[in-house]
Amino acid sequence: MPEMVLLGDEAVAMGALHAGISAAYAYPGTPSTEITEFLIQNSKKNNGPSAHWCANEKTAYEAALGVSFAGRRSLVSMKHVGLNVAADPFMNSAIVSIHGGLVLVVADDPGMHSSQNEQDSRYFADFARIVCLEPTNQQEAYEMAREAFDISERFHIPVMIRLVTRLAHSRSVVQLSEPRTENKLEKAPEPNSWILLPSNARNQWHGLLDTYKEMQQYSEESSFNPLTLNSTFTDYAVITTGLAKNYYLENVPDLNEQPSHLHISAYPFPAEKIRSLASSAKKILILEEGYPFVERFLRGILPNGMEIIGKESGEVPAEGELNPDNIRPALGLESRTGSPHPDMPLSNRPPQLCPGCPHADSFNALKMALSGYGKSMVTSDIGCYTLAALPPYSAIETTVNMGASIGMAKGASDAGYFPAVAVIGDSTFLHSGVSPLIDAVAHNTNMTLVILDNETTGMTGGQPTILPSSRLEKVVLGIGVEPEHVKLIEAHRKFDEENSKVIKQEIEYNGLSVIIAVRECVETAKRHKREGGQS
Repeated sequence: MPEMVLLGDEAVAMGALHAGISAAYAYPGTPSTEITEFLIQNSKKNNGPSAHWCANEKTAYEAALGVSFAGRRSLVSMKHVGLNVAADPFMNSAIVSIHGGLVLVVADDPGMHSSQNEQDSRYFADFARIVCLEPTNQQEAYEMAREAFDISERFHIPVMIRLVTRLAHSRSVVQLSEPRTENKLEKAPEPNSWILLPSNARNQWHGLLDTYKEMQQYSEESSFNPLTLNSTFTDYAVITTGLAKNYYLENVPDLNEQPSHLHISAYPFPAEKIRSLASSAKKILILEEGYPFVERFLRGILPNGMEIIGKESGEVPAEGELNPDNIRPALGLESRTGSPHPDMPLSNRPPQLCPGCPHADSFNALKMALSGYGKSMVTSDIGCYTLAALPPYSAIETTVNMGASIGMAKGASDAGYFPAVAVIGDSTFLHSGVSPLIDAVAHNTNMTLVILDNETTGMTGGQPTILPSSRLEKVVLGIGVEPEHVKLIEAHRKFDEENSKVIKQEIEYNGLSVIIAVRECVETAKRHKREGGQS
């Protein structure tokens, strides 16, 4: 069969293509972005299947549900915190009778390379009572993506594939299989199973719980959960999950004896295999990337007295990523250190805005406008502009989640704080900022919103904003902000003084005002120039 060198993200995308998907949806978020970028490029090259960026993860998931209802296969992808946004349709989709296969790919970020937290998406899968697959390498990512659609249609559930950063963003050779064709277009035969009135939902929930027993049996039989027993070594046994298997296997040659080993890459938990493993040893060591998910589960199914060691007991690091070195003490091996090197003073290089970034000019103007006030509050959001928290700008004070800047500024103003200014990017505004702005409009909150419109989703590599820049003003006006207090400014240093006067004027207005600071991202402008487009 043919081979390709693929990122983990790309292996999932290729697996979905070869599983016969008809559509894919996403909102860009590192480390999941490359899945949809790969599928968009494929769609342009081969005229399908369709692949679209969406306003946010919730709308992406709902579009995938529509494809499934129409009988065809769909992929929806996001990063771990994006699943928080999509949680409402995701949880409810577990109790509709999924028709065409629906696969959700969630890329977790242990170590928080580009995220606010380390949350573990396996908890969402367990909460929803669905199957979750967790690949160990790029080959499994490809194979699991193919199999996930079959599982989805077999059990009539969405299926989750959980990736982590190291797998999503590393490359390996992947052996490909024969692609299958897409499903025929045929609406779900039992529409009542998609109408979650309480009476229907109760029946669907009952059916899901019955089906869950079959999912557990699938997990027990799955080749993704291999069990190897060694009756001659009983000191301890090892359970690995996902990527952690690679780190364990790298240390196996240094062990005097190889312990019994269960690897879990398919959930629900293979409880019988876990019990078989437990009967072969005095204690169990658990190596898993993310939260102590398996570790906590084991305490509920194994007999009292069985020692379980891992993240919660302290033998395995509770935060950050695992690696071959930091699991050695738990395996009874000596710590491994790097080769000595002469002391070299290295300068600290914190992340910073690109030279010429329009956000820098917007923040300079904002700071000038606020300089005359004894106190001020600037709430901000998720994006490149979050770097304005660092010197030399030190211009923002909060970053919590997508869209929170507007709601937080409203709350601060409601509490009596003045001036309260919210800063949000154009893509983030369309993702999660419209609804809180409606709240501010409804009460004419005394606050100022600055929308930084650089015409792209810059933080994740320059994907296009879901609506063109020219429509942002119409969106703001359409939800009821007073036209005389919607201002457009050009974010450029030569206009800093002029822009600061506009910002200060709107801060002084006793009510809601919105300022849209417009200039294209310097990096996408360079790219468009190279491509022959207009910058």
